[in-house]
Amino acid sequence: MHQRLSNSGTHLQFLSGVKVKPLFVGYCIVPGCGSSHSSFLGSASFSVADLLKSKDQQLSLSLRTADDSAAVGTVVVCRLKMGEIEDGEVDHIAADTHQKCTLVCESGTTNDKDNGPLMNAVFKNPVCKVYRFQTVDSKLMLVREQMAECTLSFSIPMQLLGLFIQEDSCRIQDLNDLGELSPHWDNLRRDVITRYSQLIKTYQDTLAELEKLTGPAFKPSCSKAQKYLEFIPINLHTQRMRVTCPRKTDSFYDVITVGAPAAHFQGFKNGGLQKLLSRYEAEKKSYSTAYQCIYYSPENTAKAREILSTVAQLQPLICGLADRLLLATQQRSSHTLRDALKSLAEKTEQFVHALKDELVKSALLALHAARPGYVSKSQMSSQPEAHSTPTQNQSQILNPNQTPEPDAVVCNNVAGSQSPPKRENPPPPKRQDIPHHKEYDEEEWDRVWANVAKSLNCVIAMVDRLQEQDNNKQESTPDQALADVITSHNPATDWRDQLSPLVVALKDCVSEVAERASKSMTFVLLQKASCSTPYGLQLQQRRDTVFSQALAALACGFVMRLYAGIEDKGFLRQLHSVGVVAQFESLLSTYSEEIGMLEDMEVGISDLQRVTFRITEAASDDPTNLQPTVTGRRDHYTVEVPLPLQAFQTLPDELRQGKLLQVIPVLFNVGINEQQTIAERFGDISLQERINQRNFDILEAYYKSLSTKVPLECLPCFQTQADVKELLETLGQNVVTKKRKNVEILWLAGAICRRLNGIRFTSCKSAKDRTSMSVTLEQCALLRDEHQLHKDYFVRALDCMRSSRLAQGEGAQWDDPEAGSVANHKPASRHFYPIALLLVSSHLLVVWLILSLVFLLAKYQ
Repeated sequence: MHQRLSNSGTHLQFLSGVKVKPLFVGYCIVPGCGSSHSSFLGSASFSVADLLKSKDQQLSLSLRTADDSAAVGTVVVCRLKMGEIEDGEVDHIAADTHQKCTLVCESGTTNDKDNGPLMNAVFKNPVCKVYRFQTVDSKLMLVREQMAECTLSFSIPMQLLGLFIQEDSCRIQDLNDLGELSPHWDNLRRDVITRYSQLIKTYQDTLAELEKLTGPAFKPSCSKAQKYLEFIPINLHTQRMRVTCPRKTDSFYDVITVGAPAAHFQGFKNGGLQKLLSRYEAEKKSYSTAYQCIYYSPENTAKAREILSTVAQLQPLICGLADRLLLATQQRSSHTLRDALKSLAEKTEQFVHALKDELVKSALLALHAARPGYVSKSQMSSQPEAHSTPTQNQSQILNPNQTPEPDAVVCNNVAGSQSPPKRENPPPPKRQDIPHHKEYDEEEWDRVWANVAKSLNCVIAMVDRLQEQDNNKQESTPDQALADVITSHNPATDWRDQLSPLVVALKDCVSEVAERASKSMTFVLLQKASCSTPYGLQLQQRRDTVFSQALAALACGFVMRLYAGIEDKGFLRQLHSVGVVAQFESLLSTYSEEIGMLEDMEVGISDLQRVTFRITEAASDDPTNLQPTVTGRRDHYTVEVPLPLQAFQTLPDELRQGKLLQVIPVLFNVGINEQQTIAERFGDISLQERINQRNFDILEAYYKSLSTKVPLECLPCFQTQADVKELLETLGQNVVTKKRKNVEILWLAGAICRRLNGIRFTSCKSAKDRTSMSVTLEQCALLRDEHQLHKDYFVRALDCMRSSRLAQGEGAQWDDPEAGSVANHKPASRHFYPIALLLVSSHLLVVWLILSLVFLLAKYQ
């Protein structure tokens, strides 16, 4: 629809084939950029048939008040024909004094294709703009832009806060369950519990404040430094451009715009996460000396969390499958019994394999040395045997003699014989940084752990024997005699009675192993928390903050991509086979505080590798039941995306069965503003180079996996014939090329992402100026390359899209990509512009610095 307001009336143009309801026209008064007021002016109605039959296909309608008492104006309705246009019409459109930039429609109205019930459940408050541009073959294309807010901006961080609180509360409970410890270790435990309690209180206060909020579903950039909003992403919006061309199917292009995931409230005085974590790990060994702790590497700490998660997941699952096996004996069904036994065997073997790690064994030794009895025996010992420990301060605490715990229980061999006697003089452990004493039976854990596998073997053997006996009876007993046996005796009860003791023994062994492994891994995490001091938990809070913003953006992008490809069989096959790539385009500079933002963003995007997605069936079509949910712990999270029944039933079997879906996040950064000019001339851009190189390797590995598992026919088709492999090679060359502001990296990465059915994100500091300039430039390039936008319309289209954003306050005056952030048409920082001018000559810069120094000295003297 094309609308032109003039003194004589309102002129409306409709596309051919549009069904028109009664038309209502409102008069809008806009006193300022901050507020608006609308009042009802009048209404008029007409039929499309009358419009098509009228002379010149144009109607002049009288606009009347609501009570039909008076005429308040006129409305002129015209029919616009898509396709070939008459000579001179383009010039007429361009020369229109009221529509210099070919803006056809600007309103909050929406398109049914982009705003169905499924989309409206997650994406709110859409703002639409429609443009009309000429193609190279003198036809018209209709371009529709839609920006929307996303409910996940707040719902995902709030769910994460709840999970953080739950996980840290469980951590406190695990520390209390360690039992009695020596005074030294008990004091460390108390300190750690106190710090966790403070962190939980902070998260609870933040969550309580977020639950009170109402209003827009996004956080504006002016609120980025507010404490209670630090977990919320900045300016998270969806951007969709839909292109309608004559005799072609509609095409659409999506991009998610969001401010760089970073801890703005905590600031960047000391750098970002990447630098802080590196410094923390370097200083951790000295902390372990000061606090008399055992130093565990980040890899071992991560492995401890993984083992804890595996144990918490598999132990109840194994117990449930064991009960299911006993229930299957009552049905006397060989097939059901075999299926139950197969599931039990698979999960039990997975459980045993997960605990076959030297870290568990060494941590058990360390926990054994931290018991009070260990200390008391060492004080009674005249000549304690010395062994190597992590620090000299620990030698008197961790190396004395100790006997095994008197209440230690070892599972009996399921075959009936007891476990072999303990060796009194076992060899020393392989890890020299683990406390050890000769009286501790190192093989005790091996026996306890092996008893799980032995118990499983006994269960399997018993099931085989019972089925074999049953088959023999059926073959040797005549039918009548077999019937008498069945009526007089219930073999199902015998099966359950014979199998039940072995199943109980298996469950007991699994429970004992799970308890010991959980305590040992909790003790490992106690070392990490003890060595970290409050500084370590501050880092954890910062990492939680950045991850929360990144996950909210990723969930928004995944949901939008899933909704768009719900009927694309090729995309769905790719999704469950190799996952989907999520490409984050960053425009941050490597100068000043934006270095810290980039370091935060790098860690936050990397942590998204711990996230998987699962598609589920929604309980109903109610919007509240279509909201994605998050489950898991810090080492692994799963986002469940519910779909209505009708959409869910059309999915492939792999997706309907709940297969976990991978998302491969990659980050490419190229600074483009004047601060990047300073960084490239006088600073260091190694951070940007390392990020681009590392993520190029990830993207290349994903493409290799995709090309081997998914046919190329599943990928979308583009007018430009550039092959993905060629684009990757060009991207690799640009990544290693030393070139200032090499935006070709971003262009290539974006093109590769779209050709791989990926999810596109664009970010800068606040997702306003640089982000909007990047998005509009990409959109116009897509119109030119994929839809034959006329070359004379490229700049016009770019100006039109950017001017509409300026009218909404989303952008700034950008004539040059190196121009800085502009607010209210004023420089963001008055200090950079004189320097930027002096950069033309390094000699002038030196003179300027010397004069500035002389001026400052004279001023303070």
